[in-house]
Amino acid sequence: MMMPVYILLSLLLSTIPVQEDAYKAQREQMVERQIKGRGVSDKAVLNAMRSVQRHLFVPPAIASKAYQDGALPIGYKQTISQPYMVAYMTQVIEPKPNMKVMEIGTGSGYQAAILAEIVKEVYTIEIIPEHGKMAAARLKKLGYDNVEVKIGDGYAGWEEHAPFDAIVVTAGAESVPPPLFEQLKEGGRMVIPVGPVHRTQTLKLIEKKRGKAITRNLMPVVFVPFTREGQK
Repeated sequence: MMMPVYILLSLLLSTIPVQEDAYKAQREQMVERQIKGRGVSDKAVLNAMRSVQRHLFVPPAIASKAYQDGALPIGYKQTISQPYMVAYMTQVIEPKPNMKVMEIGTGSGYQAAILAEIVKEVYTIEIIPEHGKMAAARLKKLGYDNVEVKIGDGYAGWEEHAPFDAIVVTAGAESVPPPLFEQLKEGGRMVIPVGPVHRTQTLKLIEKKRGKAITRNLMPVVFVPFTREGQK
């Protein structure tokens, strides 16, 4: 019987040595030109973007494109977000070392790794089992012991670990899922793209103040759709 793809890739990941890489200069250039150059100034975010080796979070065949200014395909009709967008969304939640953050849409695990460089705990949910299992193996191998990966429908959040200081949603939702707002701590921040599927969406910052949602529109964006159970 043929071995599942995610098991084969997990085995492949286990043979890749974690070491300093030939892409360090490209990563520094990415930070200086694509991220600092566009106004991201949070030192912890910039340091995380310098530290995490993005080429380890994309398919090996396109590793040479990992530090380009754009999203890249990672399989199963999903993408790894543009480096600037990852940095910007991370800065928007104002990450601090003592925070507990939930991410919806693990993908390859890159955003979770960036968050894990800064905050105390990261809980990330991925609905596509192959991505979830590969991301968990990758993050474990890279030493991110403060990240927990769950395979499931992110719409429901992760109630047993709530409330969260911040929530990062990396897929375009048609509206803000109520369970996510409920699991946001008082004074917490959520960043989420909201809008129609396969069209331009609006990246929104939602702050919870006295139990109410204070919403600010940040910029137009295009993200892969927020997938629910039954839509995979």
